[in-house]
Amino acid sequence: MKPLVFVTRDIPSNGLEILKEFCEVKVWSESFPPPKQELIKNAKEAYGLLCMLNDKIDSEVLNSVLNLKVISSMSAGFDHIDVEEATNKGIYVTNTPEVLTEATADLTWALLMAAARLIVKADNYVRQRRWKEGWSPTLFLGENVYGKTLGIIGAGKIGLAVAARASGFNMKKIYFNRSKLPKEIEEKYGLTYKPLEELLKEADFVTIHTPLTKETYHMIGEDQLKLMKRTSILINTARGAVINENALIKALKEKWIAGAALDVFEKEPINPDNPLLELDNVVVTPHIGSATKETRIKMAEIAAKNLVSVLKGELPIYLVNPEVQKIMPLHKVKVI
Repeated sequence: MKPLVFVTRDIPSNGLEILKEFCEVKVWSESFPPPKQELIKNAKEAYGLLCMLNDKIDSEVLNSVLNLKVISSMSAGFDHIDVEEATNKGIYVTNTPEVLTEATADLTWALLMAAARLIVKADNYVRQRRWKEGWSPTLFLGENVYGKTLGIIGAGKIGLAVAARASGFNMKKIYFNRSKLPKEIEEKYGLTYKPLEELLKEADFVTIHTPLTKETYHMIGEDQLKLMKRTSILINTARGAVINENALIKALKEKWIAGAALDVFEKEPINPDNPLLELDNVVVTPHIGSATKETRIKMAEIAAKNLVSVLKGELPIYLVNPEVQKIMPLHKVKVI
C-alpha cells in the first residue's frame, strides 16, 4: 500500500507524476490555500506534506499529525514552517532554493526599471486615453539607472545574480550581508562591502534579498528609511516583513524616498484597503518572483523528489534541518 501524501495546491503535473509513482496523492484543488482546519484534517494521516509558502505549518498543525515524516515546501524560504518543532518531532523539512535564483533576479530588475522609469503610471496614462498632447519634454520624468549606485541587502545567490545584471548598467555595486563575502567573490561581482547605514545613505537603488529571521524582521524601519536619498528607490523581492510596512507607507507619502517596488508584503494577499495601493510612487506585484513556466515546473519536480527521497529513506536534494537525522535517522522514516 502506497503512503498517503497531501499536496496543498494544484502544482505542475510533472511534480504530481513523480509523487503518484510512489505515493497515494491527495491534492487541495481550490484556487486558495486550505484553511487551517482543512490543512490539519488532510495532513493528519499523511506521511508526506507538500506545501506552499502561504501554508502556515505551525505547532498546532505539527501536533495534530500522526504519521508525518517529511514537509516539502515548494519555495526557497521556509519561515512559514516551525522548523524547530518539526525537528523535535523527527520530521524532515525540505525546500527548493537555487532553481528560482535567476527568475527572482529578473523580476527584481523588472521592478527596479518599472519604478525608476514610471512604467506603470505611463502605461495607465495611455490606457486611460489621457495621452493627447503628443511627445512632451516634461512627461513622466523618472530616474536614470545607468551609472548609479546599487545597494544590495543580502548577498546570497539571488543578491549576487542581481549584482551580475547590474554590470550591464555600469553601476557601482555595494552590499550589506551578515558576513563579508570572500575577496574573490567581491572581485568577481564588483562588490564593495558597506555597513547597512552607509549603504542606505549612498545607494540610489536599494534591493532586499535577505531571508526573514528574528534578526531581519523589520530591519528597514523609519530610522533606516530616513537615511536614504530622497531620489532613491527601494525594491523588495525577499519577504515583506523585512520592511516595516507602516514606516514605508509614511516614507512614500512624505517623500522621504522617491519610490518603492514590492513583490512581497507583511500580509499576503495584501488587504484591499492597504494604503500602499493608493500611492502612485509604488509598484506592486503579487509575489511572483519565481513565476516563470520553467522555474515553477522545476520547483515542482524538486519538491516532489525531496519528499519521495525522504520516504525512501534517502537524503533529499535540499534539507533545511540536517540535525533531524540525529533524532530520526533516515532508515527509520523509510516507508517506500
